[in-house]
Amino acid sequence: MILQAQREEIAIFGKKMLTENLVKGTGGNISICSREDGLMAISPSGKDYLTITAEDVVVTDLDGNIVEGNLKPSSEHKMHAIFYKKRDDVHSVVHTHSTHAATLSCMRMDLPPIYYLQIIAGMEPIRCSKYALTGSQQLAEYAYEAMGNQNGALLANHGVITAGVNLKIAYYMAEQIEFASELYLKAGADISRVTPLNEAEAQEMYDVFTKVFYGGIH
Repeated sequence: MILQAQREEIAIFGKKMLTENLVKGTGGNISICSREDGLMAISPSGKDYLTITAEDVVVTDLDGNIVEGNLKPSSEHKMHAIFYKKRDDVHSVVHTHSTHAATLSCMRMDLPPIYYLQIIAGMEPIRCSKYALTGSQQLAEYAYEAMGNQNGALLANHGVITAGVNLKIAYYMAEQIEFASELYLKAGADISRVTPLNEAEAQEMYDVFTKVFYGGIH
């Protein structure tokens, strides 16, 4: 099996991500890049994390072409690949829908550096990206733009993305951004600033959901 160790680690951390409430259902995604092979292992689309095995984790090239695996790769594979293509220091990407960080993303607010362990993701505020449709190249580009040279970003009306030298560190950053977001909201962030999708954005998202099985969109 190609990239067996990486696929086993993704299966383990997918269960961890679900049981620790960083995602709901089949939401979110995890990947690891093998630089020497030019490949990435990425969690499959629409499959319950509690049932995912190493064999279910999909191996693709950095353009999203399946190299090994019987399932579809995460619909957000473009958002993972852009970091592997453009940043040599990134070897793993984690995308979550954790409650408090996603709340900030719905406010389209940056997360200032209020909590010391948050600094592992960068000394500057964790920036919120512009909004784009899930799974799109535009979202990948906005995520990359928002993260810059840091290791974490919020995705407008969506969630969180983190990048690291390995999966353990990328996951840890996602945990700390969620906790810092909770502290920030409890300290009095202005929830009146919630920004809903406009009519065109909502219609675009609705059209996607009517075409694709619900669990496949994350």
